[in-house]
Amino acid sequence: MNAMTRHAVVAAAAASMALSLTACGGDAGSDESADKGSSTKIGLLLPENKTSRYEALDRPKFEEAVRGTCLDCEIVYNNAVSDVVKQKQQFDQLIAGGVRVIALDPVDATKAAGWVKEAKGKNKSLKIVAYDRAIAGADAYVSHDNTKVGELQGEALLAALGDEASEADVVMINGDEKDPNAGQFKEGAHNALDGKVGRIAFEASGEWDPKVAGEKMSAAISNLGKDKIDAVYSANDGMAGGIITSLDNAGIKRIPVGGQDAEKAAIQRIIAGTQTFTVYKSPLELAPKAAEVAVDLLMDLPLRAKSEVNGIPSHLLDPVIVDKTNIQSTVVSEGIYTADDLCTDDLAEKCAKLGIK
Repeated sequence: MNAMTRHAVVAAAAASMALSLTACGGDAGSDESADKGSSTKIGLLLPENKTSRYEALDRPKFEEAVRGTCLDCEIVYNNAVSDVVKQKQQFDQLIAGGVRVIALDPVDATKAAGWVKEAKGKNKSLKIVAYDRAIAGADAYVSHDNTKVGELQGEALLAALGDEASEADVVMINGDEKDPNAGQFKEGAHNALDGKVGRIAFEASGEWDPKVAGEKMSAAISNLGKDKIDAVYSANDGMAGGIITSLDNAGIKRIPVGGQDAEKAAIQRIIAGTQTFTVYKSPLELAPKAAEVAVDLLMDLPLRAKSEVNGIPSHLLDPVIVDKTNIQSTVVSEGIYTADDLCTDDLAEKCAKLGIK
């Protein structure tokens, strides 16, 4: 089925649902409608707002993609602000409100698997899209290849170290251990770094929190000495910001530091020269793919999964390293940021040298 045909099928199915709701005299949020599986509501639950991508990129791109395919669909959105209890309440509220498909990016994937199992036991029509983080028992999983993300981060750090890599002392500040993605990033980074750098001299979790990551970096500096740190792996850009502040406060300049998420602040740090690279996981791919899967589940259409992860139909997208050489051809060319967004007065000269326009 090609894209145009599928769009027509989705539109027809949505119209049929809307007519059935009208004929029944109910609305999409009523208990009766939810029991009949006729709700055209799709839920989106994101985990936190410390990482700017969720509000700035993931949410609007998901909503835009759903509306572009299903005019009658309503998106019900909530952000858990890193609170697993709050996210459970949001999850329960969506179900009580008649939402039949939920795209869930969990604060704690292990706990979320329990919610999903319990909810699907009570409501056979409920469908779950694991968004960016794998959830046992989900109906579909959409993410980037997270082990590959870590491998790319490690490879970029090696490239930045060059001939000094084999003697380098590297600090690793990993993500939150409750997040299964963090373990995959860590695994991939170790795959790339182990045996190729002098040693991993200090390793800790920054809990996806820039403040915590900065504190862990300060602890590494205290333990190792500021002359014994040659590079820093940061699992994401938010933490990289805290790490770079700690390095700067200690007088440690111009050592390789990398992250991921291609946050605006990180891209600007790359332009300025204080961060070496990031990993771009395009919301132009991730959010629309998750939206497509959610609509397909809502309309009982076949999933077009490319692979399986733990038996769950999955789409794993390819990440891309971004450094000073390809800012223009990635995040600017794809419309994530404009030159005006990135090139403040203090960065204008450096932007011009990098061809950012």
